[in-house]
Amino acid sequence: MKKLVVLTGAGMSAESGIRTFRDSDGLWEEYRIEDVCTPEAWERNPELVNNFYNARRKQLLEAKPNAGHIGLAELERDFDMHIITQNIDDLHERAGSTRVLHLHGELRKVRSSLNPNLIYDLDGWELKLGSKAEDGSLLRPHVVWFGEAVPNIEPATELVRQADIFVVIGTSLAVYPAASLLYYVPKGCRVLLIDPRVPESVRKSHIEFIETGASEGVKILKEKLKENL
Repeated sequence: MKKLVVLTGAGMSAESGIRTFRDSDGLWEEYRIEDVCTPEAWERNPELVNNFYNARRKQLLEAKPNAGHIGLAELERDFDMHIITQNIDDLHERAGSTRVLHLHGELRKVRSSLNPNLIYDLDGWELKLGSKAEDGSLLRPHVVWFGEAVPNIEPATELVRQADIFVVIGTSLAVYPAASLLYYVPKGCRVLLIDPRVPESVRKSHIEFIETGASEGVKILKEKLKENL
């Protein structure tokens, strides 16, 4: 069974109504990223940051996986399938994917402010400000903020090194270190990119482009991959 590794970005969940700050001039749901997505913001105004992520969770609970998420989950029947996602939503899991590696954390989890390995599932959408972990520190969103290390980049790199087929869906390939994963694709690996706006920086001859949104793109992808079965 061939190893299929898929890297997904914000465009994967756009059709489910999940927005990102890159949609509108550096704003995320009308917030500046410096005010809600950095460790300094958490230190400066934890109430604002907490309210922001509570609102994102509430939005997520109302969202549903789209046809693209479901199509990728179905590919597990025919491939050794692994998803690496830049998204902090759980739509891949809710669609049925069983091997999902989150590079930037998970919105429906919270963690200790002191120990990044002390992680808890959050029941519902609301983290009450002042809630504490068992080590006595404030619970914070389990997300990788700008300026923080990306601990899952090493296992992600290892997955890409082993890929027979590597697919990129809905990402500008502008956010590092995730964008660097393209450099670890092994020789002979088939590479496909699904996005309505293909970055000029990756218009290379060895990449197959499917220039459309995630749902339609995954449908086309499945047809193209039949030849690899």
